[in-house]
Amino acid sequence: MKKFFNYKTLIIAALVMVGLLLFKNFKSDVPEEVKSDSHELIDSTALEPINLKYGFPIDDFEHEEGKVKRNQSLSTILRQYDVSYAAIDKIAKKAKKVFNVRRIKSGREYSVLFSKDSLRTPEYFVYENTPVEYIVFDLRDTLHVYKGEKEIIYKRKQIKGTIESSLWNAMVEANADPVLSIELSEIYAWTIDFFGIGKGDEFNIIYEEAFVDDKPISDIKVLAANFIHHKSDNYAFAFKEGDKDGFFDEEGKSLQKAFLKAPLRYSRISSRFSNRRYHPVLKRYRSHHGVDYAAPTGTPVHTIGDGVIIKKGYQKRGGGRYLKIKHNSVYTTTYMHLSRFAKGMNTGVRVKQGQIIAYVGSSGLSTGPHLDFRVHKNGSPINPLKMKSPPVAPVKKENQAQFEILKNKLMKELNGLDSIPEPLIPDSINNTLTSIK
Repeated sequence: MKKFFNYKTLIIAALVMVGLLLFKNFKSDVPEEVKSDSHELIDSTALEPINLKYGFPIDDFEHEEGKVKRNQSLSTILRQYDVSYAAIDKIAKKAKKVFNVRRIKSGREYSVLFSKDSLRTPEYFVYENTPVEYIVFDLRDTLHVYKGEKEIIYKRKQIKGTIESSLWNAMVEANADPVLSIELSEIYAWTIDFFGIGKGDEFNIIYEEAFVDDKPISDIKVLAANFIHHKSDNYAFAFKEGDKDGFFDEEGKSLQKAFLKAPLRYSRISSRFSNRRYHPVLKRYRSHHGVDYAAPTGTPVHTIGDGVIIKKGYQKRGGGRYLKIKHNSVYTTTYMHLSRFAKGMNTGVRVKQGQIIAYVGSSGLSTGPHLDFRVHKNGSPINPLKMKSPPVAPVKKENQAQFEILKNKLMKELNGLDSIPEPLIPDSINNTLTSIK
């Protein structure tokens, strides 16, 4: 009985071995494509990617591009493609809540999408309102109008340069958008007089630039910079605290200073910033690039920030007695219709934020006592009530560890170093950072 059992076991083992050898040979003869799992089969026969433009599979249409010519309207453009006047009228009315068709501007690009058949019927008209935003006019039976936006891609860049003639020219020579020079002048407005920079000064900037359709759209965000003025480093690091973006030096001190909210302690706004305001004396409409504060004659007027008086005078047919103060290379403020100047207020005098510089009056073209207050940024008037107020305090204690990590990383990039020692972070703060992550 024992011998029979051993004999039977040997036969089964032999059969198993033969089976395994046959399976192995069979598997080796199977083509690689069959041996692959279903996921690999799908990848190997992947479909061609769809070419999208304005959200449409553009290859499904005949496509024609153009630019709006001078004095062209939506009607004159669409008539070129045999769109009926009735359809144009209907679609212009439907567009009212989305886009005013009268605001189509010369030089802007547009596209017409036609059916891909012998009739070549225009089905969509797409007007590029801005480099990012476009308006789609659905010319089919639905006659629908809607807005769309192109994808914005941000590219990280770094440039270095030395000024030979001007900062603007140095940016061009570094193959960068000259708009960066304006960004720098605002970042360093309180620390560097950009009218005093000159040959030999250097810059090193890390920034993000926005691209649409692989074209820059002059949308730039500086992440870190070092402006070497008179051989001294001036670092700036972008850092956000709460809902406010600011720039801080390597010690975490703010590069910006705040302005007072208003040049008067007690007053009411009687007239706001406008490009078309009815003048009560001249009896006609004209721009009013300032804010009027109604207040009794003799009310003290305060400068909203540190600066230097650059103009003092009288305009008989304009602002009456006025003072103009230069705060830095970016901002100037003007105070008009004054009754008198404070003692010692003359051209070239330095003033401190909150200092009394004059008193409310009604001099010049005025119907009553008030202060006409104006702000210019880089030479252009801006609405004083909409001035952004950046953080002016140093980095908050609870954010210092995060700032140090960010600063060290950016400092490493700016200086091209292989490594920078990580900051020493107390365990309590380190644990907080870990929990945030």
